[in-house]
Amino acid sequence: KPRPEAAFTPLKSGSEVDVVGKAKRGLTGTKIRYWADSQIFTPEARFLYEELEQRARQTAFLVPGLRITIRDERSIADPASDGQPREEVFQYDGGIAEFVDHLSQLNPVTDVWRLHGEGNFSERIPVLDSSGQAQMQDVERTCEVDVALRWDVGYDTKIRSFVNIIATPKGGSHMTGFEQALTRVFRKTVETNARRLKAGNDRVEKDDILAGLTAIVTVRLSEPQFEGQTKEVLGTPAARKIVSKVVGDQLTEILASRKRDVKQQVDSLLEKIVAEMKSRIMARTAKETQRRKTALETSALPAKLADCRSDDIQNTELFIVEGDSALGTAKLARSSDYQALLPIRGKILNVQKASVGEMLNNAEASALIQVVGGGSGRSFDLESARYGKVILMTDADVDGAHIRTLLLTLFFRYMRPMVEAGRVYAAVPPLHRIEVINPGSKPNEVIYTYSEQELHTRLSQLEAEERKIKEPIQRYKGLGEMDAEQLAETTMDPQHRTLRRVNIDELEKAEEIFELLMGRHVAPRRDFIISGAEELDRQEIDA
Repeated sequence: KPRPEAAFTPLKSGSEVDVVGKAKRGLTGTKIRYWADSQIFTPEARFLYEELEQRARQTAFLVPGLRITIRDERSIADPASDGQPREEVFQYDGGIAEFVDHLSQLNPVTDVWRLHGEGNFSERIPVLDSSGQAQMQDVERTCEVDVALRWDVGYDTKIRSFVNIIATPKGGSHMTGFEQALTRVFRKTVETNARRLKAGNDRVEKDDILAGLTAIVTVRLSEPQFEGQTKEVLGTPAARKIVSKVVGDQLTEILASRKRDVKQQVDSLLEKIVAEMKSRIMARTAKETQRRKTALETSALPAKLADCRSDDIQNTELFIVEGDSALGTAKLARSSDYQALLPIRGKILNVQKASVGEMLNNAEASALIQVVGGGSGRSFDLESARYGKVILMTDADVDGAHIRTLLLTLFFRYMRPMVEAGRVYAAVPPLHRIEVINPGSKPNEVIYTYSEQELHTRLSQLEAEERKIKEPIQRYKGLGEMDAEQLAETTMDPQHRTLRRVNIDELEKAEEIFELLMGRHVAPRRDFIISGAEELDRQEIDA
C-alpha cells in the first residue's frame, strides 16, 4: 500500500504503462493520489474536511452540472460513525443562482436576477515569433460576465467575486465596475422617481444600495492579470468597463420592466434603498446633534424617557420597561444617578417582517433607536451609544417573553453592534415571593424564587425544617405587581439582581433562528411548533 514516506521512482525514457485490466464501456477519467510532502508539512498535518467541503461546494456552484464527491474514510475508525465513511455530493445545475440562494436565506425583496453579457478588448502582450524572440503584439480578448444578485430585508452585504472560478476576496477591476454600475443606475432611477419615492434632494450612496444585497460576480477571460502572487485582486483594466456596461445595461432593463411581478419587486427595492438613505442621514444627524447630554439634546429626546443624571457612559443603564404601570414602580425603585427608563406600549413592530421605512415610521422602534443614540443599520456607531447597558425588563409571562423577543429582533437587525459588544441584557424578575414566619418578634424572612422547580424545592426544604410560611404564596404576573422596594431588591439593584447577557456566538445560526421565529414565512414556523408539540407540558403553560 502506498505510504507518504515511500520512495519515488521517476519516469524513464522507454517506460511503459502496465496493463492491469479492462475498463467498462464509457468509463473514463483520471485518478490522482496525493500524499503530503514530509519536507514541507509537519507529521501532524491533516486535511480539514470543512475546508474541502467549502471549496467543493463553491466549485460546484461556479460550474453548473459539475458533480463533486467528498469521501472521508478516516471516519470509519470513529465509533460514532458506525464504521461508515463520511461522504457528501455537490451538484448544482442552477449555478450561481443557487449560490445566491445558499448565501441568502432571509426574507427576499427581489427574486434572483441574472445578468449576462460579454465584451471585447485589445491587450498588448509579448508573443514569441518564429525565431523565439518576444515581440509586443495586440491581441483581441473576450471577457464574459455572469452575475446573480438578490436583495433581502436586512442590511448585511454578501458579495463573492471570481475570475475563471478563482476567488478574488479583495475584489479588483471587475468589482469596481460592478459597484460603479449599481451606483450609477440606481442613483439615476431614484432621481427620476424622487417625487413618488419621497426622496427629496438627497443623493443615494453606494452603501444604501449594497444594504441587504447578496451577489455573485464572475468573469471569464484569457490570461487574467492579478495583483500579487495570491491572486486575490484582478488587475485587468478592461474588465472594469465591460462589467460596468453589462451590469448597467441589463439592470436598467430590469428596473424599467413592465411585468407586474418584476415591477412590484423593483418598487419594493427602490423604497428599501430610499429608506436606507434616510436612515443613514438620520444617523449622521443624530451623531452630530446628540453626542451626549446638553440641554438642547435632552429636549430633543422622547418625552416619555426618564433619563439619568450621569454622563459616564460605561456605568449608565437604560431599562426598557413594559407599560406605564411598571414605569411608575420602576421610577421609585431606580437609582436616577445612572439608571434611565424608557416605557414601551404593548408589542412593538416585528422588524424582521417590516421594511426599513416601516421601522422608522413606527413610534416605539424609532423612539428606542433615538434614545440609544447610535443610529441604525450599517451606519450604527457603537461609540455614540448613550448607555453602557440596555436592559430589557419585561413581565415573566408569555406576553413579556414575546415583547422581549420583538425587542431583541430590533436590536439584532438594526443595532447589532450593541449585542456583539455584550451591552444588551434581559432582566430576571422573580416569579414567587415566599414569606417565612419567624417566631416571636423577629421579622419574617422573605425568599424569592425564579422558577416552579425552585419554588417546590424551597417549599420542600422549609417543610423538612418544620418552618411555617404565610399563605398564600405571592405569584408575580407582572412587574407592576411589585412595590418599589421589591423591584429594586430583586431586579434593579446591582448588588442583588440577576441579568442575562444576550450573546451572538454563531451569527449565521442566529440569523436562521430569528428568521424562523420572526420572519415572513409561516410554514417553517408552523412545522417548528408542530415538531416540538410533544415535548410541551400543558401544566407549564401560564394561561
